[in-house]
Amino acid sequence: MSDREPTYQKGSLSLAATVAMGTGVMIGAGIFALTGQVAELAGGLFPIAFIAAAIISGFSAYSYIKVSSAYPSAGGIAMILTRAYGETWVTGAAALLMAFSMVINESLVARTFGTYTLQLFPTDTAAVWVPVLAVGLIVVAFLVNISGNRVIGTISNITAFLKIGGLLVFAAIAMAASGITLKTTIIPPSGDPAFGTFIGGIALAILAYKGFTTITNSGDEVVEPEKNVGRAIIIALVICLVVYLAVCFAVASSLTLSEIIAAKDYSLAEASRPAIGGYGIWYTVGIAIIATASGLLASIFAVSRMLAMLTEMNLIPHRHFGMPGDIQKHTLVYTVVIAAVLAALFDLSRIASMGAIFYLVMDIAIHWGVLRHLHEDVGASRPVVGTAIVLDAIALGAFLVVKGSIDPLIVIVSLVAVVAIAAFEKFYLQDIRTTGEAG
Repeated sequence: MSDREPTYQKGSLSLAATVAMGTGVMIGAGIFALTGQVAELAGGLFPIAFIAAAIISGFSAYSYIKVSSAYPSAGGIAMILTRAYGETWVTGAAALLMAFSMVINESLVARTFGTYTLQLFPTDTAAVWVPVLAVGLIVVAFLVNISGNRVIGTISNITAFLKIGGLLVFAAIAMAASGITLKTTIIPPSGDPAFGTFIGGIALAILAYKGFTTITNSGDEVVEPEKNVGRAIIIALVICLVVYLAVCFAVASSLTLSEIIAAKDYSLAEASRPAIGGYGIWYTVGIAIIATASGLLASIFAVSRMLAMLTEMNLIPHRHFGMPGDIQKHTLVYTVVIAAVLAALFDLSRIASMGAIFYLVMDIAIHWGVLRHLHEDVGASRPVVGTAIVLDAIALGAFLVVKGSIDPLIVIVSLVAVVAIAAFEKFYLQDIRTTGEAG
């Protein structure tokens, strides 16, 4: 067996390590990359958008917790889909959408790392360094990932403490410096956002919480998964909501809405200037580097495992390309290559938009499967699962309309990609079964 064998050890992740991994993904992408982007859509209501997104994510988490507690598995989402739909093209397509949304999230986090790091240098520093730094971080995360599960758990624990504590300190200083006076007001909301754009902002803010699915993917690697997977998801969501609200109010107290939007890719760094001065930039960027690096590390760890499981289930094709080692090591390579390409080619706004669309489509598929096929087996409440579907559908519909009016190309590309993934899975599995019957 290869050096990735520890990845599959049952009970190798404690409750604390599992929570750290989940918060690592969420905080790594969420608050640093999305605060300004959500504010651009939701205006002064952007803190409310993060609260609404947490509520929707809580409803979404219900299905994952119920199924994962009944059937703990290192396959996580792939396992849930298989239980609901069997080894069909729906399972393969939805699981691939989740995997790609996680890879997209990795490129989002990596570009955020590059964007924040450049704030330490003169303003005329070439923007080309953003993708260079992003790809560099992805390579480092790959090298750490091949070290195994326990290394990742240890790093996640340490960085979770540093970034959560660091962000809360940043928020406290920023609000104290402003005298708790908001420059971007909630009532009445700055920017006077329309209802549709506010809902679109909520859809984007959901990305800040989707990291809880990383916990689902850990499955039976968690100690006492029947109890601790659900606990870890709930704890991680609550921690992130508290941190996000603290940071949102800190940013709103330091910057006007126009200033937040102008610095939407690095709004926390910009908010630290009036609050803390020059040292604030170094402090905020330092926290951003820790958060994005740990978030990327945890995400790559989860998506490579999911792709390996889909490969073993013959739901996606696999080629070794002459590489040594087992399947998960190969999927780890594929994951970082795709993430690096996306980080090099797309800006933060488009990456976040594509990730939101992929994730919400997949999430609806999960809930529909639980509602139709699994609710009795796992003891899930149909009204709760149905509510999750409705909330996801409203958020997705509003986001498609709003983003379609701003950047129709990324909406078209995303929807075409969803259809292409579904078609690929349908024809690939049909070919596999035809070949098997012929053999």
